[in-house]
Amino acid sequence: MQFQTISSRHFLGVQSSFTGKAWRERLDAQGQMQAVTLAQRSGQPELLARILAGRGVAAEEAEAYLAPTLRHYMPDPSRLTDMDKAAERLADAVMARESIAIFGDYDVDGATSAALLAGWLREVGVPARIHIPDRIYEGYGPNEEAIRLLRAEGASLLVTVDCGTTSVDVLGKATELGFETLVVDHHQAGEVLPPAVAVVNPNRLDDLSGQGHLCACGVTFMLLVAASRTLRQRGWWRERPEPDLMARLDLVALGTVADVVPLKGLNRAFVARGLAVMRQRQRAGLRALMDMARLDGPPRPYHLGFLLGPRINAGGRIGDAALGARLLMSEDGEEAASIAATLDRLNRERQTVEAIMLEEALAEAVAALGMEETGATVVTASRNWHPGVVGLVAARLKERFGRPAFAIAFNKDGVGTGSGRSIGGVDLGKAVRQAVERGLVFKGGGHAMAAGITLGQNQLGAFRAYLEAELASAVETARADAALEIDGALAAGGATTGLIEMLEKAGPFGQGNPEPVLALPSHQLAFVDTVGEAHLRLRLKAHDGAMLDAIAFRSVGQPLGDGLIGHRGRALHVAGTLSVDRYGGRERVQLRVLDAAPAMG
Repeated sequence: MQFQTISSRHFLGVQSSFTGKAWRERLDAQGQMQAVTLAQRSGQPELLARILAGRGVAAEEAEAYLAPTLRHYMPDPSRLTDMDKAAERLADAVMARESIAIFGDYDVDGATSAALLAGWLREVGVPARIHIPDRIYEGYGPNEEAIRLLRAEGASLLVTVDCGTTSVDVLGKATELGFETLVVDHHQAGEVLPPAVAVVNPNRLDDLSGQGHLCACGVTFMLLVAASRTLRQRGWWRERPEPDLMARLDLVALGTVADVVPLKGLNRAFVARGLAVMRQRQRAGLRALMDMARLDGPPRPYHLGFLLGPRINAGGRIGDAALGARLLMSEDGEEAASIAATLDRLNRERQTVEAIMLEEALAEAVAALGMEETGATVVTASRNWHPGVVGLVAARLKERFGRPAFAIAFNKDGVGTGSGRSIGGVDLGKAVRQAVERGLVFKGGGHAMAAGITLGQNQLGAFRAYLEAELASAVETARADAALEIDGALAAGGATTGLIEMLEKAGPFGQGNPEPVLALPSHQLAFVDTVGEAHLRLRLKAHDGAMLDAIAFRSVGQPLGDGLIGHRGRALHVAGTLSVDRYGGRERVQLRVLDAAPAMG
């Protein structure tokens, strides 16, 4: 393997790439010293030590980091505020065989949270009814009409998962109707919490657990650990089998990756163990979905985030919001296959709708920002858009312009449903909460990297102006600091399956634990052509003649794609992540291109 480090902070001297970024070595001088220490003390290869150091791993933490376990990373669930109250109340419901209503969100985190809780209750013999709201007609979070229906059906305990923290009025109404409520959530909270027996949310202001990075499914898992312990203390499991919680970590892994929460600490352990469970293909719904998505090889975080997650989300975006939870709860192979096929079809329809909306949104954003692309944020809106797809459009706008972005779909009554995505260092959830407090939008919430809003068309201008003023300084700082951070450089001949296996020891990779980015210095772009509608397929040739296949996803018509096509046959510095492509039944190493720049000299 040919590997080298570059001492300059401008990696390979790249100050402005095809995407307009500077390339920066991830490790500063102190980080390089830490990498040397880590390699010496742990005996890890130099490149792996550099990757660990670049993610803040100290030498004494290396062993636990490379083999993340729940035993090491999971705290006592009781450290979460209100957890003991929630566990006691859920244990009471189990022992009394109460009818339980589960109110979830319509995204993957909501579906996995609901399925995780309902599946556990089903195994212990407790009736549970899942309600996933319709995105268009009900919106996000609990609503009074659904609460009344669930109460009329006989449920006495209401559990909200991945929602509920900001539903003060609606959960107050639930109390009036005779419900006792448990809120299990992870979204940012204000000073006023809803009336409930317990609000278990590591992001509530008085929670000191340090687990604010968990998704709702992770919090739900911890509730089940706590409730199982409470039932064990009461002797409940002496005459009946205790459910295997570890076998349910496939759901937690899927929710964690799909909700793009940081893969650090307990989340890494959840995903590492959950992927191992998923490889056993025991859950009928996930098995059917993996087959429908033609998942190649053992599941990895990439598959969860880009193949499985979008299909589950498709039901909540443009179809039946409950399909995802039904799929994950299904124990019948034929039923699971039928639901998976429906979700796959809806996902294709979603892609078509998204492409049309994105084209319109890009045109509006370019007109608003101008040729110089000034402005701190991108806010686009239309009466012709589907509200279930605005989050995806916002994400694409954020990627294209490197700014926080909103896409808003207004209905015929002038009420808009909007979704926003942010860049690192800019807290969008906080800005939205403040907008609600100031009366600039009807309602809204979220977390640092993503948020949702509901507003009137007459509020759009004021909301735009507010975001510009509120986020300008943070966006300017974040954009000034934006750079592609590189972990190291190698030649095409060094890109082997053995190298990938070594790199994956530092995984699972995702938000907060970025996949190692490697640069190929001065490689000839020997081949470039389009594949599909928006991707570029490449072949890179090293000085010694070694070749490496590469692909640049969603690059056609973008600065990266234009730069690659315009430099066909020329020498480029190319940066990306390595993976194993198993298409057609054979394995070969492939570089997923993130950026490139002309190789000078």
